[in-house]
Amino acid sequence: QVQLAESGGGLVQPGGSLRLSCAASGFTFSDYAMTWYRQAPGKERELVASITSVGGSTNYADSVRRRFTISRDNAKKTVYLQMHRLNPEDTAVYYCNAKGPFWLARGQYDYWGQGTQVTVSS
Repeated sequence: QVQLAESGGGLVQPGGSLRLSCAASGFTFSDYAMTWYRQAPGKERELVASITSVGGSTNYADSVRRRFTISRDNAKKTVYLQMHRLNPEDTAVYYCNAKGPFWLARGQYDYWGQGTQVTVSS
């Protein structure tokens, strides 16, 4: 059974830091690109950061570049999102997504976690 379990969200003051984790099971983690998305109240879900399966290339939304870092540990089947200098605009539910396997040209699988709430407020 495929599962993506996010953790690490919570309430943090502006300027603070949090690290989100997403533990995967039920599929070959190393073959999947991993992405963090977020959705704020009344807004559409947006891509925050992604990391490829092969090579570990990363991509970031302009709004989080140089503040957030995505990384993965294939041995632990976990992807992380380290967030620094958080501001109220970062408040959202953060979702973990897995897409792959990389060797499948069509019909890649697309898995989602349940999300973890991040609230930035004083």
